[in-house]
Amino acid sequence: MITAYKKHIVSALVLASSLFITGVASAQIITIPVETQHNALILQTDADKNLKMVYFGTRLSNTDEYTQIQKMYKQSDDSGVLNDAYTPSGSTNLAEPAITVIHADGNTSLNLVYVNHVITKIDDDVSLLTITLKDPAYDFEVNLCYKTFFKEDVTEQWSVIEHHEKGTVTLSKFASANLYLKGDGFWLKQYHGNWASEMQPEESKLMHGIKTIDTKLGTRADLYASSAFMISMDKPATEDEGKVLYGAMEWSANFKEDFEIDPANNLRLIAGINNAASAYHLKPGEEFTTPAFLYTYSDHGKGDASRKLQGWARKYKIVDGEGPRVTLLNNWESTYFDFNEDKLKELLKNTKKLGVDLFLLDDGWFGNKYPRNSDNAGLGDWQENRKKLPNGIGSLVKEATADGVKFGIWIEPEMVNPASDLYHKHPDWVIKQPNRPEKYFRNQLVLDLTNPKVQDYVFGIVDSLFIKNPALAYIKWDCNAVIYNAYSSYLKKDQSHLYIDYGRGLYNVMARMRAKYPKVPMMLCSGGGGRVDYGALQYFTEYWPSDNTEPLERVYIQWEYSYFFPAIASSNHVTNWGKEPIKYRVDVAMMGRLGFDIVVSKLSGQELDFCHQALKNYDNLKDIIWHGDQYRLHSPWDNDAASLMYVNSSRSQAVVFNYLVNNRYNSGTKVPIRLKGLDPQKKYQVKEINLYAGAKSSIGDNLVLTGDFLMKVGVNPDVNEGRTSVVLQLDEVE
Repeated sequence: MITAYKKHIVSALVLASSLFITGVASAQIITIPVETQHNALILQTDADKNLKMVYFGTRLSNTDEYTQIQKMYKQSDDSGVLNDAYTPSGSTNLAEPAITVIHADGNTSLNLVYVNHVITKIDDDVSLLTITLKDPAYDFEVNLCYKTFFKEDVTEQWSVIEHHEKGTVTLSKFASANLYLKGDGFWLKQYHGNWASEMQPEESKLMHGIKTIDTKLGTRADLYASSAFMISMDKPATEDEGKVLYGAMEWSANFKEDFEIDPANNLRLIAGINNAASAYHLKPGEEFTTPAFLYTYSDHGKGDASRKLQGWARKYKIVDGEGPRVTLLNNWESTYFDFNEDKLKELLKNTKKLGVDLFLLDDGWFGNKYPRNSDNAGLGDWQENRKKLPNGIGSLVKEATADGVKFGIWIEPEMVNPASDLYHKHPDWVIKQPNRPEKYFRNQLVLDLTNPKVQDYVFGIVDSLFIKNPALAYIKWDCNAVIYNAYSSYLKKDQSHLYIDYGRGLYNVMARMRAKYPKVPMMLCSGGGGRVDYGALQYFTEYWPSDNTEPLERVYIQWEYSYFFPAIASSNHVTNWGKEPIKYRVDVAMMGRLGFDIVVSKLSGQELDFCHQALKNYDNLKDIIWHGDQYRLHSPWDNDAASLMYVNSSRSQAVVFNYLVNNRYNSGTKVPIRLKGLDPQKKYQVKEINLYAGAKSSIGDNLVLTGDFLMKVGVNPDVNEGRTSVVLQLDEVE
């Protein structure tokens, strides 16, 4: 990546004040502001050309004053490296390093000094700063890359490592970013989980020492911990107040994030690929590019930070993030593995009857010698099951077209069951230790995507489906296993490359898939939310938050995901999980890309009528939900009712979702909920939607209030045990 930019490198003394990232020279001290619309990260060299990070926070109005920042701090640092922009190990560093190497001659020390920097303006919004650091004693360099999205206040940071020593260098650690934050205390909000309990939040004050969030699962990396986090500075941030940094790795394999409070009481944040069991042998002239670490900052609380990140994701990261989505009916919870062609054709008719756009055929459609009638066989053998589908997928696609709906299909191409033809024909394609008993996760093993032949095979699974069925309109890509007994027959002696090269191989396949089929909607699934990160989402239109579709649980899960990911990317399905009525289930699922996973024929007439009306309402409001600004009003963790709203860009229309989350006696909304994001000068009609036929709202039929009133006083949605889910639509009136 950096090679393409080397020809543009200019002297560090150049003044580029017209750009969003500027370089300013002052005597022998070089100051490099990395600026966005509201924020700034300031880098500065010292007298010995060591690159320091001297400021992170709100942008100063007078950029000349950046040179004065470091002089204002009198904190002691005996080592002199605590605020290095990319801290090496083995020399004078006593803190956690960003990079650790073993040189070709066996030396384990590293020193990195500033050489130069270059600014490349990609467009009016996006700029790339590349800073070259080099070891004075060894032909070894690191290029620090900062890609800024000016209007969105978002930065992607990564590093590119290269050497020209006489032999192979071993990289023992290789972070993407090394930030240095100053403040009066730091609070970390992190996320843990498991299957069906994703994104469980914990917040605590960081104390001295190192707090680490990491994963060593190889695949399905977010299963137990997400790389997404928040850091509040000075005091815990609230939704609308406080200083907060959002960060996350754009990487779908093993990650590691270290949070170290140093002796000067500042926070050193180091994030990147997990270096555990992953020493990388770098040949002369070879580049090692780390995945990006993503971050944004706000001094106006968590809500502002999340809206920045959501807007950035829609515009720059998620496939067709500013476009439409399809509604769908999935067969999984209707049939599981027990279906045939006749059952599916009936479900296709139900798709049209329900009024959604697409039918999604889930797991169980493939395998013949080892038929996929349960989760213990068939993975790897992607031929239509002749007994279930004697006329193949093509006949179902034609049937769907005749019924006026689209057709999509589920795959899990990275995995293999031992009970499969693929496993027996290509045992060398499977990740497993040759001298250990096989250990299965959901009765399956992981294919070795470090092997180019396996990459071709996995890409071919997707490609052949589209070649045979050009009208195929949707893919659900699943990943249900982690890596046990890590060993690659392909890598031979370089086994420590496995976890890294697997991630790269996966992205190579996904990039090929997306390049050939750029417009097809695709869902990123991983046994639920085991792979929700922007590294993979750049190839997908949406993700599956959790296999837990119980609507009350989903209120909490979707709430926490919303801090980092926009609603348009969240696949929310109405299922039969839980005891809540169909209204509650539909209302919760509307806060994203709406889908159904129910037996339509079992709905009562009233329930079917409700779904029809709700889909019409969703069609009117989906543009606001998908592309509008999101405001969290009442947290489910702290209130009887959760409340969340979306507002369009012109502030002429909004929708507010309210859910009872506490079923204790007399629970509900006793006081009005203050809305956000409206125009105080405008008047809005407030009406309740998604009501059963014949039902009347306690809100009234003609409530008109100013934005000023709605934001200062609020509106009471009257959520209670008899009204467990309330959706309010706001429309500007003259």
